[in-house]
Amino acid sequence: MILDTNKHSVFSLNYHLILVIKYRRQVLNDDISTRLKEIFEYIAPSYNISLEEWKHDKDHVHILFKSHPNSELSKFINAYKSASSRLIKKEFPVIKQKLWKEYFWTRSYCLITTGGVTIEVLKKYIENQGQGGKSSAK
Repeated sequence: MILDTNKHSVFSLNYHLILVIKYRRQVLNDDISTRLKEIFEYIAPSYNISLEEWKHDKDHVHILFKSHPNSELSKFINAYKSASSRLIKKEFPVIKQKLWKEYFWTRSYCLITTGGVTIEVLKKYIENQGQGGKSSAK
């Protein structure tokens, strides 16, 4: 596992973000997805975030990204959704025909932490720590 560092910590913070188009309208194509990705990559460094992987379907995107411990994820996601919504509707007027209100993204999102091992493996690892004389608490 490759760990990231800053002045005071060592970390590996990876997230899977899923953003869905309002009303699940099928407006995403390769050109729109590419532009959404460019906007993500432009905004992300301001929040100590870096894009790892991007994939789209017709009505949602899957994003894998890394962050620092001091990254404000909810502020970043809201900033991204706002900026990308505004720019995409301006640059791709065809979207306005399929989304009749001002929103591009749904209000909600799915953000999942990722890791190199399962929760069960981590629990077992923690349970086995300090076995040199004291019993572990559950």
